[in-house]
Amino acid sequence: MSVTLTFHGACGIVTGSCFRLSTAKATVLIECGLFQGTKTVRNLNYGPLPFDPKSIAATVLTHAHIDHCGLVPKLVRSGFKGDIFATPATGDLLSYVLPDSGHIQEIEVERLNWRNRRRGQPPVSPIYTRKDAEDALSRIVPKEYQEWFDIAPGMRGRYWDAGHILGSASLELAVELPDEDKPLSLLFSGDIGPGGKVLHDDPDAPHDIDAVIMETTYGDRERDDLTPEQRRAHLGDVIQRGLGKGGLILIPCFAVERTQELLVDLDALFDSRALPEVPVYVDSPLATRATEVFDRHLEDLADDGPTHPFRRGNVRFVKDVEESKGLSRLSGGAIIMAGSGMADAGRIRHHLRNNLHKTNTTVLLVGYQAPGTMGHLLCNGRKMVRIHGEEISVKAEIVMIDEYSGHADDRALLAWLGDRLPVHNDIFLVHGEEPSRVAFAAAARERFGADLPLRLPVMGETVSLSKSKPAKTLAKRPPLIDPADTIADWHNMYAETILALRHALEAAANDKERRHLLERMAKVIGDKRSHAKDRRTVRSQRKKG
Repeated sequence: MSVTLTFHGACGIVTGSCFRLSTAKATVLIECGLFQGTKTVRNLNYGPLPFDPKSIAATVLTHAHIDHCGLVPKLVRSGFKGDIFATPATGDLLSYVLPDSGHIQEIEVERLNWRNRRRGQPPVSPIYTRKDAEDALSRIVPKEYQEWFDIAPGMRGRYWDAGHILGSASLELAVELPDEDKPLSLLFSGDIGPGGKVLHDDPDAPHDIDAVIMETTYGDRERDDLTPEQRRAHLGDVIQRGLGKGGLILIPCFAVERTQELLVDLDALFDSRALPEVPVYVDSPLATRATEVFDRHLEDLADDGPTHPFRRGNVRFVKDVEESKGLSRLSGGAIIMAGSGMADAGRIRHHLRNNLHKTNTTVLLVGYQAPGTMGHLLCNGRKMVRIHGEEISVKAEIVMIDEYSGHADDRALLAWLGDRLPVHNDIFLVHGEEPSRVAFAAAARERFGADLPLRLPVMGETVSLSKSKPAKTLAKRPPLIDPADTIADWHNMYAETILALRHALEAAANDKERRHLLERMAKVIGDKRSHAKDRRTVRSQRKKG
């Protein structure tokens, strides 16, 4: 049996990372991530896993972001019995990230089932529960950077600092091959940091590899090359302007890394008096726990990192739901940081519902916003959104600051790839939307030569790997979803149509025009008969009257 690699996620999209590596001796998973984005994309989380979990000998994770680890509890619940390898810091974060994910899913499904009961629809079950997540934690085996460890028979691994978030890693694999003196060498990049981070050293990894599986999240864009001081000044300007309007600053925040980076920069801005010491509310149980982990690991972070960024008198970690609800009484002069980072779940949605309609509110987006998410809609100028079934007018100022991204931009990705060369056989570009992957492939060929062995795999594709020749595609299954549904699916279109219809009805001159508009819509969707019946009934009643 040859060595095979199957791409189960993060191909043409940025979430759902999962790669299955099989040899004659063992099958392992590298990543097992949750799908995020449009409802159609998220629905991929609910179906059966595309492999037998009992056949997996081990799982290796690169970091604690949910799109790389979020389906691990489902994997364990479905019969996986092996070890889950991670760096020590990633293991610490997972002890909070995974149970929190299970709890969020329970809460979201509870809310959905309440609506389903009212609509006469059947209930749904969560992808997994908090208990499932807690059961999975016992399988985590911590491994340090740059120390070889046995993963499965005939397979060893070694972690390298990826510079993305606390504990993040690229994974080097050495896979034994029959009739070969040297093992097959593979490198999974994980998520690559941009370099120059306050809390991390620059990313590192080996070169002279047989095959590389590389992320391309920002493969089509170039960010301003700001120093930490310039980035901090930009943040201060946005917050100062928002405070000057007398409103709240709402920051949909990723609980792991982004929250802590912002607290570090706010700490410096308060210390320098560039900002007044207004209250900062961290309204996320996960962010609170993750900050505790960061605090414990500060000495392991970059040598020139901060020493006391999370312990200020004006920074308040919100403890419970009632305290979170109490924040609705705030009218201005404060910063609220709450999950989730794409504003698609969690407590930030309550704060947005209460404040988006106010012109003095500032919403600060500080990271990647997947297509179809609330954050994506806001940063693309949507004037009306639906939150918890309620239509909300967007009059707040929406500001996007991309300098806090944990992902390398196209220049940094090219530099990282250049440092890995030579790559003897294949470079698989993953974890990027299709325009990003295509643009990065073109830029890489221009930089390193047209014969650079780049491949853009699709979800469900299986390839054979060897030391002596390029990978060969063995199988491709039909697409799980239409690529268009990763950008805007029918759920998005439905919400947009309902909002557009409401605006058209409100703008109509009179009831006759409104009736005419609805009749035209009914004709399009084939509901002419019921409307004709309604009109005949009205005419009959008029005659009787």
